[in-house]
Amino acid sequence: MRQTLLWIVWLGFIAYILLFAPPIQADTFQPLQTLFSGQLPTVNPVMIALFSLIGIWLLIYSCLIFADGRMQDLPAWAFMLAAMGTGVLGLIPYLAMRQPNQEFSGKKDAWLALMDARSTGVILTISTAILLAYGLLFGDWAAFVYEFQTNRFVNGMSLAFCLFCLLFPYPTLWGDDRARRGLSAIGRTEWLTWIPLFGPLVYLCRRPALRQPSLSQTVPQPTLHH
Repeated sequence: MRQTLLWIVWLGFIAYILLFAPPIQADTFQPLQTLFSGQLPTVNPVMIALFSLIGIWLLIYSCLIFADGRMQDLPAWAFMLAAMGTGVLGLIPYLAMRQPNQEFSGKKDAWLALMDARSTGVILTISTAILLAYGLLFGDWAAFVYEFQTNRFVNGMSLAFCLFCLLFPYPTLWGDDRARRGLSAIGRTEWLTWIPLFGPLVYLCRRPALRQPSLSQTVPQPTLHH
C-alpha cells in the first residue's frame, strides 16, 4: 500500500505538470539569462526563498537517506542527484522502492558523519528561519500569487514544496531512522514531523547519533591456545 500510494502521487504529479499546470512563460528563465550576462537580476524575494527552501528540504531528506542507503540495494546518491535536478520527482522513486530496514552497519564516513551531526540540523534550522523571514518581510506576495496562477515553473515548484512536507512523516524512512538510533517508532515527539518544515528540523537537532559497532565487535579477538 505504501509503495502503491507513492507511485500514484509520483505519476499524478507528472500528469498534473504536463496536462493541467499553467503554461511555461517566455520570461521564466529570464533571471538566469540576466545573471549569465553579468548583471544582477531582479527576483521576487518570495521566489528566492521558495527555491532555497526546496534545497533545504533536499538536505533534510539527505540527512536520513544516505544512512538508510547504506542498508539498501538502491544507490541513494543517484536518487539524491536526480532530486537536485527534478526535486520531489527524483526523490519519490527512492521512497517507493526502498525496503523497510532499521539497522545500520559499518563506520560512518565523513559525509555520513556530516549528515548525522546535530550541528547540521541546527545550521539548517537557522538558514530556514532566515529564508522565511526574508520572503515574508520583503517579498511581493501578490506577484507570487499571480505567478503561481500563470507560470508552470512557479506552480510546480510550490506544489513540490508541499509534497516534501506531506511525504516526510508518511513513508517508513523516518520511522526506520528513529529505530536505528534506539528511539521507539512512535515517541513523544512523533507529532513534530507533522509540523511543516520545522518539525523535521527539530528532529534533526534532537536525534541521537547513529549507533556504530563497538570496538570489540569490529576488531577480531585473538584465539587463546591451551
